[in-house]
Order: sequence, then structure tokens, then C-alpha cells
Amino acid sequence: MLRQRVITALILAPLVITAVLLLPNGYLALLLGVVVAVGGREWAGLSGIEKFPIQLAYALLLLICLAGIYYYLPGEWVPGVMAVSVGWWLVAVFRLTCYQADRKIAGGAPTRALEGLIVLAPAWLALVAIHRIPSVGPGLLLFVLILIWSADIGAYFAGHRWGRHKLAPQVSPGKTREGVFGAIVAALLWGLFLAWWLDHDVAQLPFTLLLCLVTILFSVVGDLFESLLKRQQGMKDSGALLPGHGGMLDRIDSLTAAAPVFLFGLILLGADR
Repeated sequence: MLRQRVITALILAPLVITAVLLLPNGYLALLLGVVVAVGGREWAGLSGIEKFPIQLAYALLLLICLAGIYYYLPGEWVPGVMAVSVGWWLVAVFRLTCYQADRKIAGGAPTRALEGLIVLAPAWLALVAIHRIPSVGPGLLLFVLILIWSADIGAYFAGHRWGRHKLAPQVSPGKTREGVFGAIVAALLWGLFLAWWLDHDVAQLPFTLLLCLVTILFSVVGDLFESLLKRQQGMKDSGALLPGHGGMLDRIDSLTAAAPVFLFGLILLGADR
């Protein structure tokens, strides 16, 4: 399993890095749209929509929404969308803390399908908006991706080496508090790099570190929320598209929460211009 996971990552990482650094914003938005649409089809399955044609229709609807956002959403509305997304994820934290394994999530398939749009569309918008930040956008987007990847690696090895205390046993039995601490260490180290790269002074350093820390904590929330949906549907993975990783949604679940939070933090710090 680990070997497959590493091989898949070694194949995908150079492709992702090349796309982020070299593609114009429009082409990257299209590529990310396809990725999110694939994740959307898997979300439809996790929502309880079993018929494949309806899942495809849901993915197509999501693509249409993304196209409308790209061409028609005013730029000054982006901070508001990010604020709403962050608020939604704060509610998700509450839902995770109150979750009981013997109780179904409130609402049926249509409600969860709507939540998929609320989760996936702002995440896509955040990634595209970060990429279009003048002069530093592609580098910042690559930083976010590396931040999440590094945190995942830190959590994986810290959890396997020292993991003793379950983080959310009813949602995801494999995750431990020690793994989260490993992710936090990775986040703070990358936060120091970000402060150096953006030439932040000592007064700005705590806010930069806090931004990376909060981003990573919400990446864990995104991961756990998808795990909650999978647990409700009795599924181990959202799909089998990526060997060793599961489905596309299994690969981007952390980003669905982390990207809007990171962009919202950049906006608050005034680093989005």
C-alpha cells in the first residue's frame, strides 16, 4: 500500500508542479475544474446517489458552476465567498465533534449533494484565485500544495511512530493526535519559509506561522469530513482512480478546507494583492 502510494505520488507531483508553475491561469482553472468534477462525481456517490448517469450529471453541473464563477463572479466578491466557506467549515468542526456512529447525518442525498457544491466550488475558486495573485501567485499555490503534502507526510510518520491516542475514533480510527502534532511541526517549519520568502518582518512572523498552522488544522477537518461521509456509506475510499490513494476526492479532501482558509488568511493579511 505504501509503495503504491509513493509511486503514484512520484508520478503525479512533477505533473502538478509543472502545471502550477507554467500554465496560464485560464488553463490551470480548466485543469483544476476537471479534477474537482471527478471529485464531484465521487462526492455524489458518497451522498448516496448510486446511479452512474446521475453522478455524471452532478459532475457536469459542478463544471457549469465553476465556469460561471470563473467568467462572471466579480473579483471583489471573492473575499465574501471565502468568508462563507470558512464559516461553513467552522460548522463542520461542530458537526464532527457531535458525530455519533450510530446516528445518520441529517438530510438525504440532495442535502449532501448540495453540500458538495458548497465544499468543492469555493475550494476550486480559492486555488484559482491564489494562482492569479500578481507576481507570486503560482509560487503561493505551489506553497499551499507542498504545505498540505508535507503535513500529510508528517502526520503519517508521526502517527505510525508515536501514535497512541485516537483523534476521532468514530469518524476515522486511523488518525491520531500524535499524527496531528507531526503535521503541526511541518506546518510551522514551512511557515518560517513562507515568512522568509515573502520578506515578512519579525512583527509579521507570528501571523504567518498562525496562517500555516490554521490552514493545516482545517486540512485535517476536510479530511475528517470526507471520512465521515465514507463511514456513513460504508466505504473505505471514495474511488479507485489513484493507486494507493483511493479516489480523486481522497487526494483533494484536505485542500477543500485548507485552500479557502489559506486564501482568506492572505486576504486578512493583505498579501493577496
